[in-house]
Amino acid sequence: MPHDGRARTGVSEPRAREADAADTGSPPPVPEAVTSERALTFVGAALTAVYLPGAGNQELRLVETAGSARCEYGLPDRLPLSGDSPAAHTFRTGRPLWLTSEALASYSTGGPTPPRPETSLAALPLGTERGRLGCLVVVGDSADGFEAEQRRFLEQYADAVLAVLRTGTGRPAPSPLLSPALRSLCVGSFVITPDTGLIEADETLLELAGITPDDFDGKADTLLAHALPEDMHALMSVLEPSTQTVGRRELEFRVRRPTGEMRWLSLSCQVAAGCDGRPEQVLGVVTATSVLRQSADDVSRIQWLTAALDDAVTVRDVSRVVVTALGEPLGADRVALAELQDDRLAVTVLDPPEPAAWPQWWRSEWRSEWPDAPVSALPTLQMALRDGRMDLWSAGAALEPGLAGIGAGGLAVLPLPAKGWVAGVCLVGWDQPHEFVPEERFLLTATAALVGQALKRARAHDAEQELATMLQRSLLPRRLPELPGGTAVARYLPAKRGLQVGGDWYDVIALSEDRVALVIGDVQGHSAGAATIMGQMRTAIRAYAVEGHPPDVVVSHANRLLVGMETDLFATCCYAELDMEEGNALFVRAGHLAPLLRHPDGRTEEVQVEGGLPLGILADAEFPMTTCALAPGTVIVMVTDGLVEAVDLPLDEGMDRTRTALAGADPADPGEMADELLGELDPREDDVALLLLRYDGMKTRPIRAGWAVWRLPDAVMHARRFTARALRRWKVEEVTDAALLVVSELVTNGLVHTQGPVRVDLMLRGDRVRVSVSDCSPRSPAKPVIVDWDATGGRGLLLVEAMSESFGSVPVAGGKQVWSELVVPHCDQAHVDSGPRTQRRGLP
Repeated sequence: MPHDGRARTGVSEPRAREADAADTGSPPPVPEAVTSERALTFVGAALTAVYLPGAGNQELRLVETAGSARCEYGLPDRLPLSGDSPAAHTFRTGRPLWLTSEALASYSTGGPTPPRPETSLAALPLGTERGRLGCLVVVGDSADGFEAEQRRFLEQYADAVLAVLRTGTGRPAPSPLLSPALRSLCVGSFVITPDTGLIEADETLLELAGITPDDFDGKADTLLAHALPEDMHALMSVLEPSTQTVGRRELEFRVRRPTGEMRWLSLSCQVAAGCDGRPEQVLGVVTATSVLRQSADDVSRIQWLTAALDDAVTVRDVSRVVVTALGEPLGADRVALAELQDDRLAVTVLDPPEPAAWPQWWRSEWRSEWPDAPVSALPTLQMALRDGRMDLWSAGAALEPGLAGIGAGGLAVLPLPAKGWVAGVCLVGWDQPHEFVPEERFLLTATAALVGQALKRARAHDAEQELATMLQRSLLPRRLPELPGGTAVARYLPAKRGLQVGGDWYDVIALSEDRVALVIGDVQGHSAGAATIMGQMRTAIRAYAVEGHPPDVVVSHANRLLVGMETDLFATCCYAELDMEEGNALFVRAGHLAPLLRHPDGRTEEVQVEGGLPLGILADAEFPMTTCALAPGTVIVMVTDGLVEAVDLPLDEGMDRTRTALAGADPADPGEMADELLGELDPREDDVALLLLRYDGMKTRPIRAGWAVWRLPDAVMHARRFTARALRRWKVEEVTDAALLVVSELVTNGLVHTQGPVRVDLMLRGDRVRVSVSDCSPRSPAKPVIVDWDATGGRGLLLVEAMSESFGSVPVAGGKQVWSELVVPHCDQAHVDSGPRTQRRGLP
């Protein structure tokens, strides 16, 4: 806990209570103002104040003050932003000011009144360069200003005030700010009366110890009961101070919370003596280890390291903690941490990171971000890893070239043990001759044991997340197709809690040259099982869509498939099929959120899609379709509930927030638009999927003509006449001969080898004519493997393929479609007949 050795003992007086008063039940709560005064006094703050911009942003206005010296000092109510005051200077520049009493005297305005020679001042900006919301002013009671630990705490305090200020944006009254900000830092305070054994503790201190206010009876023994027995002796010296302990004291101790969790706490107290010189009161504050200062004491270092490693999740986090714990405290010139992977060392961090600071042998192994070398190339490391013991090499020791340049003045080789095996190795080197004192040996040994366990845990976490990421990426599309007449983008963000793989999915399916399907869904739950079902559903929906089924049939088939899986999970889904040529969309919704539209004029709306049951509940569920017309420039947005719903975010409010963001986003860049819709979602409770399509319209609209072939003896002749007439009308007679050959062969195959109707469709787009023949057989046409002189058939498909620029077959609902594309030389579609774009005929 940051402290000031000259902090005064004149904290607010506790209420006088007799010994038997604690037996009447829970003591009344300590006023929050008293709690704030106690905590701020221990960081040398006699008065704190918040200045916010006034009307027109021409001045700073004092909105709130707190501290034990509010009656002794005064601060100006208003400060001009252009004036020469510490607060205005900090607000303009965005840099904090730490002024001693002498430096404060150089400022004509903005200081405390009346001025005193033992007064210092700090001004800290509230905000960043993107936007400053105000300034925090702290008046200190020491002429020498604030110490390093006090500055760090006050910077954290300013960040907490800013967080409270941001949460209140838009409210008419910004107060209170100071007390909630201090409460968010989890700083508890207390006053002990040694003669009675009673303690006045605030709610924050009780929460840190794991005691509810109703269970607290005001006795110090109740708090001591939660401390570990090993720390009881030190705490008793605080509860029962002697005449020799009058003054400032600091210590760290552990408590066992009701959940079984052990928590490190830091205590800073001051003993106030009475008229007879005996201890009369013990005033103090308690914080969690998150604001525990790093002292030169080895025990405190280990305590800090333990707390820091508890928060380290990944291997990189552990590596950064090791550099902080060993580099500066030991005065080391180099620190390296490497994982042991089979028989190789994979370096995870180097300090300093520049290659020039490390031996030439390391630079030769620099194949990626960090070096990667076999253990056998470093005999000293190989021996240390085999024995599992720390090796300390003094200056001038004979080492192999790979280690000699790391620590010319001394080298510590620390194997990192982890439950029976070695997780890695840490190297600490000095350039100047270094003596390894016993205290330092203890620190290095303890650090190696703690880091080894943390490294093993972090490696398991990284492997789990890598597997989850690989699984998620394999189940989602690697890239989205390029679409004629539109641009689609998608975003997926895994949940930050638990396994980062979930059941959200999306897909963009190019059905034809002018039709595309969009689908987004969410499988119940957040697990590998949900991800597996998600992959199966995405594959099934894609297969049904490519077969040519309409949207309601696609979703219905997927629903029956999920019901037949006999899983306990269900899924929601929103499916849309877009006609990119005509600008029409068909939506089907199965228990999912409705899609959002952003019109070209900026208006947004939630498409009223008639919903059906989620997939996997009822096999015979119906899924009605909803039609929607799209104008060029319209943006379709489909999301999962992880974006618009959370514990503290109702669904309606989340949808409104997304619509507002959609209306304000610039559709010129769909990628940036999707990022703006995601906003700041950390930490995420659920995974998030977002699919966005900007419909631009087809630049070149095709011309179509269709012919239903009747099963008559001269059916092929009529199909050829229809084709010739259409090509003459479109002024592309150059491909007539090739097109007639293709039509003859494909129609003949359809009539001879299939039953049911046969249809010819022609389409002209740009310089290409597409001939398609549909029939009722799902079997794709097979080209003959061998065609000899005696064969009576089989050459037709070979001729079609030879005449075509491209050729293929696709399944459609109820059968297949065989198509061929022909290139029209020197085609100018501007001269094509401007008659009806689509012609449907059944007679020649």
